[in-house]
Amino acid sequence: MLKNTKFLKNSANLILVAMVLGIIAGGVMGEDAAVFAPLGKVFMKLIKMLVIPLVTVSIISGAASLGNTKSAGKIGIATFGYYMGTTMFAVALGLLLGNIFKPGLGLDMSTIQSMFSDEYIDKGGTPGFWETILGIIPVNPFKALLDGNILQILFFSLFLGFGISTLEKEKKDTLLNMFNYIIEALIWMVEKVIIIAPIGVFGLMADAVGTFGYETLYLVLKLLGVYILALSIHTFGFYPFMVKMFSKLSPFKFLKKIRKAQMVALSTASSMGTLPVTLDVCEEDFEVSNSTASFVLPLGATINMDGNAIYYALVAMFFSQMFGIDLGITEYVAIILTATIGSIGQAGVPGPSLLVVAVLLSANIPVVGLPLLFGVDRIFDMLRTAVNITGDASCAVIVDQIFKVDEINNDMSENIA
Repeated sequence: MLKNTKFLKNSANLILVAMVLGIIAGGVMGEDAAVFAPLGKVFMKLIKMLVIPLVTVSIISGAASLGNTKSAGKIGIATFGYYMGTTMFAVALGLLLGNIFKPGLGLDMSTIQSMFSDEYIDKGGTPGFWETILGIIPVNPFKALLDGNILQILFFSLFLGFGISTLEKEKKDTLLNMFNYIIEALIWMVEKVIIIAPIGVFGLMADAVGTFGYETLYLVLKLLGVYILALSIHTFGFYPFMVKMFSKLSPFKFLKKIRKAQMVALSTASSMGTLPVTLDVCEEDFEVSNSTASFVLPLGATINMDGNAIYYALVAMFFSQMFGIDLGITEYVAIILTATIGSIGQAGVPGPSLLVVAVLLSANIPVVGLPLLFGVDRIFDMLRTAVNITGDASCAVIVDQIFKVDEINNDMSENIA
């Protein structure tokens, strides 16, 4: 009895139970399960309400705290390097497993021909270098806040944070204290919202399963199976290995504590929506400093998309096998580069990602079959989001460890001198 009580007191366990109940309710009730959709919408709106202010204040505070330290450059380089490296590994893993298990073979083309469409053929363009740079710089930062343009908010907040770091100590501390107090208040709000998370998750899952059902999912069951295997290897193998290698945190503790954020990510399918929970887990459970977490995690929620990268690679293999197209070295390189570079700036919000069109076109793979996957994209989106936020957390743990070691070494050097 006591064990059951302890189990139910854990918010991650409650979310997991709610998720299972939602799946059952959706399967039993079918489209009638849409009656529970408002529960999920209320939860999502509460989470999204906190995202923009939390991202803005956290990045400003993190950049201001790091801007005048000797490790600022190292933390920035380590963060970007880690995110890019893990994304490239993710793409390579997706291509490898796609070649081994060949998920695109065995489907009866005649049964799915009606789902083919050429409406996405002209949507595979990726912005050029200067278009991307200009798109990041906000003409009006307040408009970027109102529009929720994450990349522009990120740019302005980092710039402002580094500017604050150059102020005199008294002025800088005054502003930092103000931002940190706001963060504390926002975290309190997050904790209150998480109390109703199981109810929201139940509503989201019941509606999703009731709307899409199991029949559509059956068409891509093999792809889903390979995808889950790839995500599992990346989440439960690669990330814990990196945490073990580059930090003092136990990989078992890492996997156990990050579960709460993973459950929220699964239900919301939004890296940004899960950011408040990821911040809370990293600071409270992993003891990552606020300055590091506030810099690394919002950045990761914007540019770190390992789960998406695996998806792009597997979808490329899926359709190349379905249409009998042999890929060469050139096509593989094109897929890796397009998926890795394209993941930067992908919004951390739910919905079908049209970057997969660019990935397919880069390797000369037909895109007419994409509607087959877009119908169940929500399921894939839930899974890849859980991987994305796990990667963000692993980066925060590792970078914070590097930062602390560097600070200790600097202090020792100064004392000796």
